[in-house]
Amino acid sequence: MDLGVSMKTLLLTEEHIKHLLSMDEAMDAVESAFKEKGLGHVQMPAKLYLFYKQHSGDLRAMPSYLEDLDISAVKVVNVHPENRVRYNLPTVMAVIVLIDPKNGAPLAIMGGTSITDMRTGAAGGIAAKYLARKSSKVVGFVGAGAQSKTQLLALLSLYGELEEVRVWSRTEKTRDQFVTEMGPVCGGSTEIVSVGNAKDAAEDVDIIVTTTPSRKPIVSANWISLGTHINCIGADAPGKEELEPSILTKAKIVVDDWDQASHSGEINVPLTKGIITKKDIWSEIGEIVAGLKPGRTASDEITVFTSTGLAIQDAVTAELAYKKALAKGIGSFIEIT
Repeated sequence: MDLGVSMKTLLLTEEHIKHLLSMDEAMDAVESAFKEKGLGHVQMPAKLYLFYKQHSGDLRAMPSYLEDLDISAVKVVNVHPENRVRYNLPTVMAVIVLIDPKNGAPLAIMGGTSITDMRTGAAGGIAAKYLARKSSKVVGFVGAGAQSKTQLLALLSLYGELEEVRVWSRTEKTRDQFVTEMGPVCGGSTEIVSVGNAKDAAEDVDIIVTTTPSRKPIVSANWISLGTHINCIGADAPGKEELEPSILTKAKIVVDDWDQASHSGEINVPLTKGIITKKDIWSEIGEIVAGLKPGRTASDEITVFTSTGLAIQDAVTAELAYKKALAKGIGSFIEIT
């Protein structure tokens, strides 16, 4: 029987999304998603990959359902490191479809690039909340792209202010742009500096954030001080790694998801080579957020968070954007069902 019911789907562009989300809100949403995963209340198959080897890129499909929150979404996202040079396009672009679980209809179709940046930054902030020292004031960035900026926003949201921010990337132009753009965000009490090598960014800091697509280690073990926390963001596909593996052998390792991290996170290469095993992984971040395992337990611990990016992070952040857009009358509706 045809009931003649039409379903309107909200369209939100990247420009819309940029004006809808704050880092504080994104961190709250991502923390709740981690907790739900830790409690076992989510459905989240591992990412599906298509590898475009001749184009030096890949495409990923990421579905999820948070059962108790009744939130579901699917994201399609690419990673093409040469996009800026070849096509003047972002390295990462994404589209998210927010689904109504009760009937499977698409509630919204939205640009997912800003959401990806925000939710990944938020994940780094939540990891620091549970794994870094509460007194952390000096942060070093290895990589200065879009993701490093949202990582810094999250740390500023967590700590309020920082004493010093150091940034290194392969090109002086990129790191100088980071300083120019993020200096006003940090405020006058924060010294933000471009440094000439990765060692200067990583040595004698409280937190290191790595956001590069490197396939060979950039950060050396002898640079790492006791008590340092490291957010590993860049290694998100098989073969990628940013840390010298011996760092992991003396660190408390926390992953966002074991299945994803084991084949595409910072731990994937050391696992393949037998340098570490699954027994060396302390926990998933969701277990810590849910209170099932402790995070940092000593000031001199070296802690490492391996972020691969979870579909549940996208779902809760997309739901947040959707609700705020409805409340503010932002976006346009189409009928596609």
